[in-house]
Amino acid sequence: MAFYKVMCLAAGLMLLTQESESQLDVCGQAALNTRIVGGQVAPDGSWPWQVSLQTSGSHFCGGSLINSQWVLTAAHCFKTTDQSGLSVNLGRQTLQGSNPNAVSQTVTQIIIHPNYNSKTNDNDICLLRLESPVTFTSYISPVCLAASNSTFYSGVNSWVSGWGNTGEGVSLPFPQNLMEVEVPVVGNRQCNCDNGVGTITDNMICAGLSAGGKDSCQGDSGGPMVIKQSGRWIQAGVVSFGNGCARPNFPGVYARVSQYQTWINSQISSNQPGFMMFTSTGTNSDLSVTCTGLPPVPTTTPTTTTSKPVFCGQAPKNSGILGGTSMATAGSWPWMASLQKNGSHVCGGTLVALDSVLSNANCFSSSPVASEWTVVLGRLKLNGSNPFEVTLNVTNITLSNTTGTNIAILRLSAQPTLTDYIQPICLDSGRTFAEGLACWAAGWSPGRGGAEEVMQQFNTSVVNCGSSSSSESICTDVFALQQGDSGGPLMCKEDGSWFQAVVLTAPSPPARRRRETPVMTFTRLSSFDSFLTETLETRLSPASNTTISDPTNVSVTTTASSTYTSTTDSNSVFDSSEGRPAHSFIFVFFHLLSLAFCLQLCL
Repeated sequence: MAFYKVMCLAAGLMLLTQESESQLDVCGQAALNTRIVGGQVAPDGSWPWQVSLQTSGSHFCGGSLINSQWVLTAAHCFKTTDQSGLSVNLGRQTLQGSNPNAVSQTVTQIIIHPNYNSKTNDNDICLLRLESPVTFTSYISPVCLAASNSTFYSGVNSWVSGWGNTGEGVSLPFPQNLMEVEVPVVGNRQCNCDNGVGTITDNMICAGLSAGGKDSCQGDSGGPMVIKQSGRWIQAGVVSFGNGCARPNFPGVYARVSQYQTWINSQISSNQPGFMMFTSTGTNSDLSVTCTGLPPVPTTTPTTTTSKPVFCGQAPKNSGILGGTSMATAGSWPWMASLQKNGSHVCGGTLVALDSVLSNANCFSSSPVASEWTVVLGRLKLNGSNPFEVTLNVTNITLSNTTGTNIAILRLSAQPTLTDYIQPICLDSGRTFAEGLACWAAGWSPGRGGAEEVMQQFNTSVVNCGSSSSSESICTDVFALQQGDSGGPLMCKEDGSWFQAVVLTAPSPPARRRRETPVMTFTRLSSFDSFLTETLETRLSPASNTTISDPTNVSVTTTASSTYTSTTDSNSVFDSSEGRPAHSFIFVFFHLLSLAFCLQLCL
């Protein structure tokens, strides 16, 4: 009995620990997905976020697990928000027969996007809240979601999984294994030409072969379209609709997940899903596509928030901080970056240009390989809810080469969308920073900031360095700097803008002046001015009054279309759809595979 109690306690602690993790630490990882071959039965555990939505034990739509208690699916799968009789099946490989890794959950809430249009299929997205959190395993884990501003060029390979039909009117044979198929992204201009100009909106993404033969179909609706980047699987789309299944020149259409980061985070109050920026490389061939009725690609950049001049050192949410407050608040220091390896915080950093982050060179002494690092912007807590964050890959790390302290510039894979919570800081290039000037430091270190490890902020003042004074040094009163703060900033506000005076280094004993009053001595950032000018493509300028767009006010241009409509069973509140919306797979040579499988059962 004592052993049983200990095991129960351990299980409870594991569950609590799991709930406090950031979803970015765990999302998009499929430990059992070591080899993928398209157009066939998916190996067990290949897509651990895949779920089956069922009513009365019958599958009608797919979905994806995005954190321990929420599932993303398609709005057209539901006629109403009545969850009676609805169950979500996770960790399932087959719809029939034994599934030792499967878990079934009831649903307590259905949230259909408020702008869903059943006639045009625009905003075809929906969230389901599970009755209780699930435990992550190798067979059940969340997928990462594409962050706002992600780009998916034509030809990028994606994967779709589900239990739907294998052809128009052709059901999946017993035991109804989870299927997978690889399909390339089709640009929205080409997809509009294929499906009818005006059908495809900015809220949609398309994928398929021009020759047909591979697609999703009835029964796959709501399931995930995923793309792999830097070892993580990122959901780019939600299976939505199409003209038949796998027909030539009619790519499948999916809800574009990156358009809904703000809405999804507004609905999920804790443990927000892990959003990651996906960035395509090369040339976007879709820009050269033309057809009758398709508007030309704009030759000039329209006037938008991002086309306005970008100024550094602006923190709209930092309305004034009281001395002694150790807990930062969301947006207080919008340039702060968490530099991470394998989903764990290592060092701090600051956004100093639209595509670059500044940190301490010592952070990379044991791991200078850019592909091993990610940068998280807009983050407040190392654990728990971070609705305004975005994660970016690092493409290059450049280290300064001077005697003593050195700094590093990290080039990001894409430019983040600037919001009240993500802004660049100004770099000092020789300001005075007079004695007595109040300055701040900020950072994350384990064991601080409570269970959620909230970013800590420290108020200090510039002081005389005494005998250690030099043109390259700046001194402050002592504050509680720890290892995890290394790479972060010492920030001072002058003329209405915040300037970074120092890149923080790992803690060392404070120096003492003649009167034995301890001080902290740092190397001025201005000492690296030549390196910064050479490494950064642009140096941003400060401004006293800059209006920053509200990150919750997202404007999306859409084009109405009535080409496709949903066909539903009038006797059911769930839409199992015969006329797709509700998508499944067509695979080349599928009948041969089915025959081989049947022969195996018989032998």
